Amino acid sequence: MGPKAKKSGKKKRKITKAERLKQLQEEEERRQKEEEEARVKYEKEEMERLEIQRIEKEKWHQLEAKDLERRNEELEELCLLEGCFPEAEKLKRDTRLLSQWKHYIQCDGSPDPSISPEINTFISLWKEETNETLEEVIAKSKLVLKLIEKLKLILLETPPYDLEDKNIKQYQGSILELQELLHLKFNIATEILLRQASTLADLDSGNMEKVIQDENVTLYVWANLKKNPRYKSVRFSETQIGFEIPRILATSDIALRLLHTHYDHVTPLRPVPTSLREYTATVNHLVKDEVKYEETAVDKELQEEGKQQENESNSVHEEETKFEEQSGSEVQTSFVREESEATKCELEMKLLSETVLSAQFLLIKNANEKPYIFEDNEVDLCQFTTLGGVYHLDILELPPQCKPTKGWMIVEILKEGLQKYIYPPETTEDVETESAFPPIEVTLEVQENVILFEDPMVARWDAEGKHWQTDGISNVSYKPEDKLVTFSLETLGPVTLIQDAHINMPFQSWELTPLDVDQVLLTVTTVFTTIQIQIKENLCLLASITLSNKKHFSILEGKWMTPISFICALKEAGLNIFPSEHSHFYVVINYKDPLIEMKAYRQLALLSSAFAFGWSKWNIVCSSNKVIVKLKEHLSEKPIQKPNWTLLMFSGDRAQRLKINENSETFSEALKEETEFHSTLYHMVKDFASQKAMEKVRSSSCQLIDSVCYMLLSTRVLSYS
Repeated sequence: MGPKAKKSGKKKRKITKAERLKQLQEEEERRQKEEEEARVKYEKEEMERLEIQRIEKEKWHQLEAKDLERRNEELEELCLLEGCFPEAEKLKRDTRLLSQWKHYIQCDGSPDPSISPEINTFISLWKEETNETLEEVIAKSKLVLKLIEKLKLILLETPPYDLEDKNIKQYQGSILELQELLHLKFNIATEILLRQASTLADLDSGNMEKVIQDENVTLYVWANLKKNPRYKSVRFSETQIGFEIPRILATSDIALRLLHTHYDHVTPLRPVPTSLREYTATVNHLVKDEVKYEETAVDKELQEEGKQQENESNSVHEEETKFEEQSGSEVQTSFVREESEATKCELEMKLLSETVLSAQFLLIKNANEKPYIFEDNEVDLCQFTTLGGVYHLDILELPPQCKPTKGWMIVEILKEGLQKYIYPPETTEDVETESAFPPIEVTLEVQENVILFEDPMVARWDAEGKHWQTDGISNVSYKPEDKLVTFSLETLGPVTLIQDAHINMPFQSWELTPLDVDQVLLTVTTVFTTIQIQIKENLCLLASITLSNKKHFSILEGKWMTPISFICALKEAGLNIFPSEHSHFYVVINYKDPLIEMKAYRQLALLSSAFAFGWSKWNIVCSSNKVIVKLKEHLSEKPIQKPNWTLLMFSGDRAQRLKINENSETFSEALKEETEFHSTLYHMVKDFASQKAMEKVRSSSCQLIDSVCYMLLSTRVLSYS
């Protein structure tokens, strides 16, 4: 009985239905209790969250109200600070007038190209000069090129609102006349040289070779005197530069000329923008009317006051002498004049401020459409740029040679002058034209100062269409180590090298750093290069270029130039970091509202003498009506190791510090703790900057601020980075 009873005792007791129901009820009650606790907890958390949100919203509204309350005051102060821009413009006007005076008192015999009678007399006298040698023409070309450069700079540096249409036509007309006359002089001098080719023949080859190298021109001339059918490789001065010519040319009375002008007098001049002139003419008219109205109002008011005072004076002081009346009248007139002059000066500065603002806006305005549609093979000069000048390649008919007779040199001078040899002939009976007149192989040297970031393209000038085009050119190859370009050309004529104008855009990053007193360094980093530009007062200098992490030397380094001259020089060297109004058609940009972008550049320039600014990755993420830059105070000349950057966001009428930093994982517009909104970047920075830094900002040169602003507007680092 014992073991059996033990076995049965191990059996599990069956749960009754009542117990099952009770268990389920307890579980339900526990679940409901947990749900209730969770609900209470959620409600409490939600209330706390809403309360925090309410407090934050209230705080936000308070900050907005505070910002709104002081907005007028801040904008008025900014307006006073931005008075540096019209002041700088006045200085530039004075400099332009002074340069005319300096030229006048210099009395060096050279004409002032901006004065029509002077430049016309110079051109007429030079036309009359005959029998100039190539050396003489090249020597004279230095002055001619300076005159052309001066006229181009007048058109570029004079604000459109100070240029009249008749002056634009006069300057451009003088430029074209000088360019054409200079090229004509080269042709006449070449003819004079070729007439005496037989007397200058090389003893070994029997042919004539002449090479002249100058800072602006490189000239190679070869005369085929022997007509040796096996002499097909023409190489100048033991270099690789020259031609591979077909048999028909090797046996003809021809000369080959390679005239490499380091300047481009072939590409048509760009038109001067008219939109700003129309706009500023309207502003000018309105403000002038306002000046007249203000002057009239002041005069009337003062006259009435004078009459009233006179009536009071007559009734109270009838016994005053005539002398006293006259004296009082003179004081009154003087007061009227002073008030009127002060009003006039104030309104003139207002006009200048408006027109400067318009000119700055024009620099960053994006064109709505391309200027015109380009034909097939035509070079789009909005997308591409010519580099290294123009190579004038010519096959010339050899003129009759000088013949010595009884101690005299007799030469037949052809009435029609220097003639080009037509190759290939326009009409030919030869059926196998291609084999008889194959393309001519040409090898050229790239100008030393030009930087190529990829193999250049070659374009030829279409004289009929007045544009560069790429057809008729084949087998292009480039040797970067020797800077030699080789290609085949169906017919000779002017050729140039072209490169994508936007090869360095968009930029990878940028930084604006204060240097010494009234000096700032702008660094722009692209895919291929890092360019450092030093700015002081109204001058710029190329501080350094880095290519493939190696410092590159340029002849531009160490040369101080005005901003516009500097920009032109960098473009000509292939260092184009200056977008045009059409660049957004060719580059993927980080579009920003142009008005906000312009306001940002003006305010960054104001602060640039004491604060460093730089590219922020968040500038791409934020909307087009906001810009984000990083900032740090920078008073020492040495670079700061591991700087603590602050992020600023600006929307044109509001500036704020951001809570995030450059290393944050996600973007947020949240305001940094214990900071406020301001209407300007200047007042935002003033909140946390040192007194010394703000004093340095307020004492900055107006010319430096203007030049920094101009370079920022020209590079457009906020849109093109």
